[in-house]
Amino acid sequence: MVGRQFQWATADRLGLLTRQRLLRSAWLGVVIGLVAGGGAIVFYEGIDFATEHLLGNLAGYHPPAPLGEGSQDWSGPSRRWVLPLLLGAGGLLSGLIVWLFAPEAEGHGTDAAIDAFHHKGGRVRLRVVPVKLVASILTIGSGGAAGREGPTAQIGAGFGSFISDRLHLEPAERRRALAAGMGAGIGAIFRAPLGGAMMAAEILYKHDFEADIILLGLISSIVAYSVFGAYTDYTPVFGGAGSFSFTHPSELPYFAALGIACGLFGLAYARTFYGVTNIFKKVPVPTWTKPAIGGVLVGGIGMAAPEAIHVGYGWVQQAFTREGVMEFSPWLLLLLPAVRIVTTSLTVGSGGSGGIFGPGMVIGGLIGAAYWRIGHELPGFPQEPGPVVIIGMTAMFGSIAHAPLAMLLMVAEMTGNLSLLGPAMIAVAIATLLVGDESIYRSQVATRADSPAHRHRFAFPLLTALPAGRAAIPVPVVDRGAAPAEVLAAMETSRVHHAIVRRDDGSLGEVLATDLRDPGVVGTAGSLSRPLPASVQADWPLDRALDVLNEYDRRWLPVVDGPGGEVLGSIDARTLLRSYRRAAALQMRQLAPLAEEMETVEVVIQNHAPVARRRLSEGQFPSGARIVALRREGHTIVPDGATILLPGDVVTVTLGAGTRTAVFELLAGVEQD
Repeated sequence: MVGRQFQWATADRLGLLTRQRLLRSAWLGVVIGLVAGGGAIVFYEGIDFATEHLLGNLAGYHPPAPLGEGSQDWSGPSRRWVLPLLLGAGGLLSGLIVWLFAPEAEGHGTDAAIDAFHHKGGRVRLRVVPVKLVASILTIGSGGAAGREGPTAQIGAGFGSFISDRLHLEPAERRRALAAGMGAGIGAIFRAPLGGAMMAAEILYKHDFEADIILLGLISSIVAYSVFGAYTDYTPVFGGAGSFSFTHPSELPYFAALGIACGLFGLAYARTFYGVTNIFKKVPVPTWTKPAIGGVLVGGIGMAAPEAIHVGYGWVQQAFTREGVMEFSPWLLLLLPAVRIVTTSLTVGSGGSGGIFGPGMVIGGLIGAAYWRIGHELPGFPQEPGPVVIIGMTAMFGSIAHAPLAMLLMVAEMTGNLSLLGPAMIAVAIATLLVGDESIYRSQVATRADSPAHRHRFAFPLLTALPAGRAAIPVPVVDRGAAPAEVLAAMETSRVHHAIVRRDDGSLGEVLATDLRDPGVVGTAGSLSRPLPASVQADWPLDRALDVLNEYDRRWLPVVDGPGGEVLGSIDARTLLRSYRRAAALQMRQLAPLAEEMETVEVVIQNHAPVARRRLSEGQFPSGARIVALRREGHTIVPDGATILLPGDVVTVTLGAGTRTAVFELLAGVEQD
C-alpha cells in the first residue's frame, strides 16, 4: 500500500511539473538526454566490436577512422572474396531480425521517426529500439555502406516516445519528446549537440521549422552529448580542421560552383536511392531476404573499391590534406561519389538497417575532394582541399535533406571550424535552390500546415480561443446499475446513440445503443460499458480537444469539469465545427500571450451578452480574468471600473487558468440556436 501511495504521489508531482513548460523541458530533456546518450554509447561500441570481428577478422579489412575516433591507418581487405559473403550474411541476419520483431525498423531510421511525428502522434514502439540497434550493428559492422545517425535518431526517438507514454503526456508533448530524442541521438553520436538539436527542428519539413522543440531539443542534446563524450571524449569527429580559414573573397565563385555540383549530386542521390528502393519492393522474394541481395551486390563493389563500403568517415578525413587527396587514384576519386551513392542505395534501399545522413556527408566530402583535385591549379582556387571537402559535406546533404542551417552548425561542430561558414552558406544556399522540393526524406512535409500534427490549427485557427465546455452537447449520464431499457430510453430522450456511466473503479465508460438493442442482452450499464480512453476538460481550448480526438481516433469524447469532475456533456467533430463558425461570427481570435500560463483573446461583445450595457465593475469577471483594452469606433481605450461595455465593443481579455468558459459566457452570452 505504501508503494502504491508513493507511486500516486510521484505521478501527481509529475503531472504538476508538466503544466510548467520550462520545468517540464528541463527534467524531461535531462531524462531523454541520459537515455539517448547511453543508447549512443551502446550503439557506438557495438559497431566497433562488429567491425573488428566481422569486417576485420573475416575479410581482413580495417577501414580508416577519422582522427576524433581513432587512427587513420588502414589495411586490406586481404580476403576480398569474403566481402560479398560477409555483407550478404549481415544483410540476411539484419533483415530476418527486423522482419520477425519490428518491421518498421527497416531502412533508414530518421525517415521513420519523421513519419511517427507527423502521422502517428509521436509514437514509436519500444521494441524498435533494440531491434534497430542490433540490426544496424550487423549491417554496418559487416561492411554495409550506411550511417550511424539514422539508427541513433530512431533509438533516441523511441526512448522519447516511451518516456512520454509512461508520464502520460498529451500528444503534442509526445511529439516534442520524440523529436528531441531524435536530435539527442544525432547530437551525441556526431558530438554536435547544437547541430543535433537544430536538425530535429529543421528536418521535419521541407520549407518550415518546428520551433516548439528547440528548448527541449537543446537540453536533451547537450545532456546526451555530455554522456557520450564522458565515455569517449569531446574532441570533434574530424580532427585537424581547426586551421582552415576563409581569407580570399575571390574563392567565392568556386564555392558557388561547388554548390551547383552538390545540388546535382543531391538530386542523383535521392533519385537513385528511391529508384533502388522501388526495384527491391518489386523483387518477388521474401522481404527478409532482400537486404542479403543488396549486401552481396555491395560486397561485389567493395571487392573492386573497398573505399565505397562501411561508414567512410576515415576517407573524408584523409581528403582534408593535399597529400591525402593525392593518394587516391584520380579515376577512383572522380567515380567514388557516384559509387558511394550506389552502395548506400543498395545497402539501405534493399531494406538493410542504417542511416543515409552519414553517407550523404561522405558523398559530399568526396565531391569536394574530387572538385579540388580537378581545379586546384586554377587561379584563385583554394590552396588546401580541407575547406572544399568541408563545404562539400555541408552543401550536399544540407540541400537534399532540406536542413541547411542544421548542417552548417553540425559540420562546424564535427570539424571544430567556424571560419568557413561564409562560403558554406553560399554553397548550401545554391544547392538547396537547385534541389527544389526533392528530398532524401520522403516523410517530410512542406510546412506545418501540411502536417497532420498541426493541420487543424492552421485550418481552424479560432479553435485556440474557444473553451471545450462551450461546445459540449448533452449526453445522458446513467447509473452503473441501470437496466438496458432504461439506458436506451435516456438515449432516445437526448437523441444520441451513446451514454456515459461512472464505472466501479471511478473511471468513465461508454454504453452504445448497438450493444443494448440485442434482445438477449443481459446485464447493467456498468457491466455492459466499455472504458473511455480519455476525456476533455471543459476549460481546454478546442484545438487541444481536437488533438485528443485525433490521437485516440474517436468520434466523440466526454467533457468534464476538471480532472475527475462532473460530466458536462460530450464533444465531437460536428460540435467543433459549429463552435468554429460561431466564433468566426463573433470575430473572436487568439492573441499572443502576455505571460506563461496566461492567455490573451480578442472578443466582440454581443447584444445578448450579460455584460452588455453595464459598467465593467458590474461584470463579475472571475479572478484571474481582466479586460486590458477596449476598441470602440476605431479608438482604443484602457477601461476602468466605470466604463460601460456596449455591444460591438472589441475587448482584449487576459485569461488565467480555469477562466476561459466563464469569460466567454459573459462576453458572448448564451448560445442562440
